[in-house]
Amino acid sequence: MRIDAFDSKILDQLQRDASLSVAKIAERVGLSPTPCWRRIQRLEKEGFIEKRIAVLNPHKLDLGLTVFVMIKTDKHHQEWLDQFQAVTRSMSEIVEVNRLAGEYDYLLKVITCDNQSFDAFYKRLISRIELSNVTSCFSMEQVKQVTELPLPTGR
Repeated sequence: MRIDAFDSKILDQLQRDASLSVAKIAERVGLSPTPCWRRIQRLEKEGFIEKRIAVLNPHKLDLGLTVFVMIKTDKHHQEWLDQFQAVTRSMSEIVEVNRLAGEYDYLLKVITCDNQSFDAFYKRLISRIELSNVTSCFSMEQVKQVTELPLPTGR
């Protein structure tokens, strides 16, 4: 399951704009449409392409508050881990969860509309799962955000 330069170029085009037609992608990467389509199907089948989505503007949706929530726990058994995953997956404000090495165990990225809605989210979170320590950092400004992964250019 390796990718070559054409695959990398196709992935680059798709992650920039998943609405591009196969013909447009093929033109941009230097292939004819049929081989390009076959490559896209293979990349999907092999899991390189997980899904195709639209990136929404959070401010247009009144979701202007981003909070990074750092969590410590003294629970590390499977039952707690399963409960934590179920709780975090069920809360739509949580858009990303990372398990960490270091001082904190988890980092959550939470997007909501304002401080009041974050406070309501926080109260729901701590009522549903036992945590040792929770620290929240409010984002003042998003300096960089991309959805494109850095791809190899020519294997």
